[in-house]
Amino acid sequence: METRININQVDPEAYKAMMTLETYVHKSGLNRNHYELIKIRASQINGCAFCLDMHTKDARKLGESEQRIYLLNAWHETTLFTETERAILSLTEEITKIQNGVSAETYSNAVKVLGENTTAQVIMAAVTINAWNRIAITTQLQPALA
Repeated sequence: METRININQVDPEAYKAMMTLETYVHKSGLNRNHYELIKIRASQINGCAFCLDMHTKDARKLGESEQRIYLLNAWHETTLFTETERAILSLTEEITKIQNGVSAETYSNAVKVLGENTTAQVIMAAVTINAWNRIAITTQLQPALA
């Protein structure tokens, strides 16, 4: 793969703006484990190797099980995820696949299960990781060899 620009070096103000959004989400009160599930699921959909590598490691550090990480892309087909996590994952998927919009059913269920405040936090978390995915994919960021 070709070497591409490093946004932080080329345009530090743009990177700083992204970090401000990331910091907001981190401090918003959204459960950290839920935030990692959002990051992993969006990164799976977007095919972002760099973010998948980073956030699966971060999830493990928070105590997330290997099994749930492995099965996250098939969360619809397993009972390993709670009602809250299922509402979060459904909303995350529809935000990530935004060409189809976010259905009234998914949105209503999120508000019912999560409440308005957490729904807002999930929306901002999904928007943030989707932006990071696009930066990482476009600039061809690569995970470090373990």
